Amino acid sequence: MRGERPPHRDTTAVRAFWEGLGLPGLFDVHVHFLPENIQRAVYAVFDAAGPKIGRDWPIRYRVSHEERIEILRGFGVRRFSTLHYAHKPGVAGYLNDWSRDFAAGVPEVLRSATFYPEPEAASYVADLVAGGVEVFKVHVQVGEFHLDDPLLDPVWGALEDAGTPVVIHAGSGPVGNAFTGPDPLRPVLERFPRLTAVVAHMGAPEYAEFLALAETYERVHLDTTMVFTEFFGAYPPDLVPRLRDVQPKVLLGSDFPTIPYPYAEQLAGLSRLDLGDDWLRDVCWHNATRLFAR
Repeated sequence: MRGERPPHRDTTAVRAFWEGLGLPGLFDVHVHFLPENIQRAVYAVFDAAGPKIGRDWPIRYRVSHEERIEILRGFGVRRFSTLHYAHKPGVAGYLNDWSRDFAAGVPEVLRSATFYPEPEAASYVADLVAGGVEVFKVHVQVGEFHLDDPLLDPVWGALEDAGTPVVIHAGSGPVGNAFTGPDPLRPVLERFPRLTAVVAHMGAPEYAEFLALAETYERVHLDTTMVFTEFFGAYPPDLVPRLRDVQPKVLLGSDFPTIPYPYAEQLAGLSRLDLGDDWLRDVCWHNATRLFAR
């Protein structure tokens, strides 16, 4: 057909992975789509290898929104989030409105939203939950706020009651600060034990501590974003057998488009764990399908 784009060069390897498992595709809970002005600012931070990045980080999928949607569709990613995150007070509303409009035109999208510890958060999060938001994202390494800030108490309570998942970048990777690590999340879970929390990047580099939280709390999950790749460093081998025990709580994530390697590299890393095809099927499709059933 005239004007049709050829498949992306990474498509064959991605499709071979899930087709070999007999899956209908992939469910990626950690994908980013941002307003163009915010996206350019994020790219600039990565390009500069700034203090929150700490190393060279070439972005493999730096193309337009439209092209990225087509790449994901070509890969066979049937459902994906558009995780955005507020980095200061007063921006969550703008990001959430943009994400709502974006999701309206892309049926594969999990409608995503964010919040920040500010007086208005309790009200707008309640409205977003009632309005059908399927997943929230917060990023304390970038936003530099305390997860147990009292302004967030009604937010955590509302999310706990609704069962709406929240992806939390709380691990100290790639560069830690006073707001990252397992200790800030632990008191939140003690007070809101039914919170559906998805720990981004499996909590890297505090893998053991965040895995223990997933083992302790019924609704704490881990997403695999970037973890089992050479770029991100080795996952402690002594923890791998425990990932079988939390099999229903592990979710595929990628960080697309802001990754410096082919999308299939992390899929290959998951296979190298040698936890079996059933584990892979759950991680790459069934677990997220159950969590986000609609």
